Amino acid sequence: MRKVLVVVDLQNDFVDMALGTKEAVEIVPNVVKEIESGEYDTIYATMDTHQKDYLNTLEGHYLPVEHCIEGEQGWFLEPNVQNALIKHHAEIVEKPTFGSLSLMEKMKEDNPDEIVICGLCTDICVINNALLLRAALPNTKITALKNACAGTTPQKHEASLSVMESCQIEVK
Repeated sequence: MRKVLVVVDLQNDFVDMALGTKEAVEIVPNVVKEIESGEYDTIYATMDTHQKDYLNTLEGHYLPVEHCIEGEQGWFLEPNVQNALIKHHAEIVEKPTFGSLSLMEKMKEDNPDEIVICGLCTDICVINNALLLRAALPNTKITALKNACAGTTPQKHEASLSVMESCQIEVK
């Protein structure tokens, strides 16, 4: 049975910089523990990747906070998460928006029996990627790890988990 872990956007800007929250900081040890668990055949990690013209994009219009600008400090992975990902030979997938079509294609090729997803932010990038994966792999078990995800607010985190459950994504 092939089991895959997807770690979504554990980047400095989402943890403790431009868009960070105390909840994001609090999940870092849980994410590292999951990466280190040895339960996964493959680990993918996404990185939100924007360019210097971010504020001129549609996303930048709705979220006018520069973040995850490629090469800047906020774009890099949180150091503890990065070390764990390197140690476990994770494949990095850069994405220019919330959901990654590239990740979805890789997962369709990989065709795992189970996908476990965690990361930031539950109500934006985690849910987008979880739903893309659900659409691409309708018969694959997908689980979101509640204590290894954080939303933009605790309320949005809980609401997103509820939506994922409605779409047959198990929440643990």
